[in-house]
Parts: sequence; C-alpha cells; structure tokens
Amino acid sequence: MDKHKDNSGTSTQTGLPEKIRACLFDLDGVLTETATVHAAAWKEMFDAYLRSRPGPFVPFDPVADYDTYVDGKTRADGTRSFLASRHIELPEGSPDDPPGAETVNGLGNAKNDIVLRLLDSEGVHVYAGSVSYLKAVRAAGLHRAVVSSSANCESVLKAAGIDDMFEVRIDGVTIAEEGLPGKPAPDTYLAAAKKLGLAPGEAAVFEDALAGVRAGRAGGFGFVVGVDRIGQAEALRADGADTVVSDLADLLDRPDQADQSDQGDQSDQEHQK
Repeated sequence: MDKHKDNSGTSTQTGLPEKIRACLFDLDGVLTETATVHAAAWKEMFDAYLRSRPGPFVPFDPVADYDTYVDGKTRADGTRSFLASRHIELPEGSPDDPPGAETVNGLGNAKNDIVLRLLDSEGVHVYAGSVSYLKAVRAAGLHRAVVSSSANCESVLKAAGIDDMFEVRIDGVTIAEEGLPGKPAPDTYLAAAKKLGLAPGEAAVFEDALAGVRAGRAGGFGFVVGVDRIGQAEALRADGADTVVSDLADLLDRPDQADQSDQGDQSDQEHQK
C-alpha cells in the first residue's frame, strides 16, 4: 500500500482516500478512447433504422442522445432506452437475432457489427494519462478491475495493450452469463469488488458516463471519480461524483482532488480556466 499520505489520510501518489484498496475502472471513455467509436456506431445503426420507419426522420444525436440513453449501458438496455425516447417499442427477440432484425437484440447486434468494423479500421487508442495512473495505483499496491458493459471488452484491452493491468474483468459477457443488471444499477461494480474480496467502501469507481457515476453512488463505494471528456463536469458531480477530472493523470500528486467534494469542485473549476 502506498505510504505517501498527507495529514488528511489522502494518498499523494494516487489522489484517493487512504481507505481505498481497489480501483474499479470503466473502459470506454476512461481507459480507452472508444466512446467516440461507440457513439458513431449507435448513430449509424439508429439512423438507418429510423429512416426505414414512416414519418419524419429525426436523426440520433451522437452527443445528447448518446449521453442520455446509451452511454454506459448494455447494448440491449441502450437500444431499448433510446427507442422508448422515440415512443418505439420492439420485441426483445433473442441474442442470436441477425443484425438489423426489427427487435431489440437485432438492432443491438447491428450496432456491434459496426463497432467491430470501426475498431478494425481505426484501431484502439488508450489515454496516456490513464496508463500512467494504472501504473501508479499498481505501484501503490491497489487492486484493479475493469467494469464495462461492452461484450468486446477483452478484445479492446488486448488491442490497447493493457489487458495485463487488471486482476478482474466484469464485462458484457459476464453480465449475460450472471444475469447482472447493467448500469446505472451498481451490480457490475459490486461484482468486481466481491471478486477482489473487498467491501464497496474500500473501492473507488472511475466513470465518464452519468449512468456509471450513478451506479458508483448507488453501490456505496468509497470514492467516485468522474472523468469529464466531453464537458459534462457539472452533470457528473450532480449524479454523485466525489471529484471530477479531465484526465486520470490529474489525480497524480494531487491530494486536493480527493478532499471533500466542494474542494474538488473548486479544483475542477480552476483546472478548466
């Protein structure tokens, strides 16, 4: 465990409270820059489907609709949530529905095919600051898990070259196998903490999605870090983030980031000036 502490019990190497023994990281938008790929895939899939329906075509908004309805959720939950916002109800279908079938699973499978195509053509970019932070928490003796709704999580981690940084992986495959509710329910993060043999209060959650931050707060985790990549710092704080940073490296040697949330807010505002 990291021995460098300030007088408030905060690690000056990791920016986390001293009680924290594990870090639970979301994947897309926190560790890898695949959130933009997912947003593009959702848009391509939904726009094609919406064009096929009668009535005026209102395209999927890759920022507002993505953040509100699909970010951080499983493919099925995201598909269902967005369709409900347009007052569209489809049968669930089955997980092996062909991509594009007019079912929740069919549309979700179409979206997944697009993601795989984009990842193959564009590759996977990992945030340099996240790699630095992963190395710091590993050096500090903290446990590490990745928690993602993506069924492609393992492939993305390997493509990014960071698959060996985690002791536990909870992903879309795990969610399906164990019947776990997706974010904003806290079950996936709770499963990660349990596999690490720790209580939720001993773990910190790192999330860029509003649904993920809500999951961290609902699960009673010891600290919730909001990662603001798209200018939604206030929304992340409002949904329960203890502190908000624009990059995980901002936490390194920054004990003020893990003080009380009002102090964290002040440092966030200063950082954004």
